[in-house]
Amino acid sequence: MVTKKHLSRRTFLKGVGLHGLGASIALPYLDAMTPAFAAATPSVTRVAFVYTANGIIMQDWTPTETGTDFAFSKTLKPIESFRDQTTVISGLAHKNGEALGDGPGDHARAGASWLTGAHPKKTQGADISNGQSIDQVLAQQIGQTTPLPSLEIGLQDVRMVGGCDSGYSCAYSNTISWSSPTTPLPYENNPRRVFERLFGDGETTDPEARAMQLRQNRSLLDFVMEDTQRLAPKLGASDRSKLEDYLDSVREVERRIQNVEQREAVELPTLDRPEGIPPSFEDHVKIMSDLIAIAFQADLTRVVTFMYSREGGNRTYPSIGVPDAHHGLSHHQNDPVRMGRLQQIDEHHVDMLSYFLGRLNDSQDEIGSLLDQSLVLYGSSLSDSNRHTHDNLPIVMVGGGSGRIQGGQHIRVADGTPMNNLLLSVAGGLDVTLEQFGDSTGHLSQLG
Repeated sequence: MVTKKHLSRRTFLKGVGLHGLGASIALPYLDAMTPAFAAATPSVTRVAFVYTANGIIMQDWTPTETGTDFAFSKTLKPIESFRDQTTVISGLAHKNGEALGDGPGDHARAGASWLTGAHPKKTQGADISNGQSIDQVLAQQIGQTTPLPSLEIGLQDVRMVGGCDSGYSCAYSNTISWSSPTTPLPYENNPRRVFERLFGDGETTDPEARAMQLRQNRSLLDFVMEDTQRLAPKLGASDRSKLEDYLDSVREVERRIQNVEQREAVELPTLDRPEGIPPSFEDHVKIMSDLIAIAFQADLTRVVTFMYSREGGNRTYPSIGVPDAHHGLSHHQNDPVRMGRLQQIDEHHVDMLSYFLGRLNDSQDEIGSLLDQSLVLYGSSLSDSNRHTHDNLPIVMVGGGSGRIQGGQHIRVADGTPMNNLLLSVAGGLDVTLEQFGDSTGHLSQLG
């Protein structure tokens, strides 16, 4: 730019639909948002915590070699193209996920402890108690300047209440995000509602009004095209291209959600089935991944939790030839056939992670690719699912972290090192200074 005029980072494209229901689209970062002669824009780092439940077949997860010259394992193979930004970490543990005198209930403790490192109170009543999760600690620090401090997303129905695992409340299995020790944050599993949280007008939550909007209004993007046409002449060729690509991405996600809703209206006219949820796991995770990438690109949020599965969940995976229920397979009793099927699920989840990483890698912010400016921490809070072990957890971190994380390595820390040490280090990488988090004993120096 050669003038001192510039667009605000908070510029929105707005339109008005039928019946006065407004619509707005946040913009991605454009060159026109940088004032002339301004100093370099400071980097913004996003973080996503992606959870897979029911443990892992560890011999197919853990690379044999440590250091930079390691071969990707069978399960991690789908993310090998992101080698330079990938750090596999072995040896971490959540001791507070163990029984500690409370008896059975490892699945509930696993989900509850993954981002808190706390030992949840064993109860099926309203007197639940856990710990604040690291995503919410981060949201309080880096999420206060975005429209949504954090975004909690999942893929399974979690309307269950009462007890879910050997005397533990379902609250411990239904989310990995806790704003306080007594306040679990439910996730959203409906892409339509996530879309509306990101781009909706926010003026009404009346279901009839929203249904009317869906039926009668044109596409959300059609509302803002007039504003786009007014804005375009003020932009350079590069910015116009960025804007067109971004709006195309939003339109494509909206189109896919609408297609799902139309298909469900014909094929599955049941009142119990939530609207807008794709029938296949693969379509569901891809739409949600697209929404997260768009939210990151428009700086609508910088903190996301994403649960591929909940502890004790029994989804089947016919698309990869696994008709068995996930949780049932996790109790494989060392049967090679069952272990092989569980490994297929493990690898399939990593393949879906690869799709998400690809979306971040293909999207740009003011510094570079979103993946360069993000941290994606993926894993489970159980290792050997058959024995319900909470040590040597399967953890992998992908992303440049705005240049603060050295990738391309497999780190093996001392057995029993608290996973909270990693979470403490993640916070530090996001310029959130914590003296301690839960049972942490220090930062992971190997990440530097």
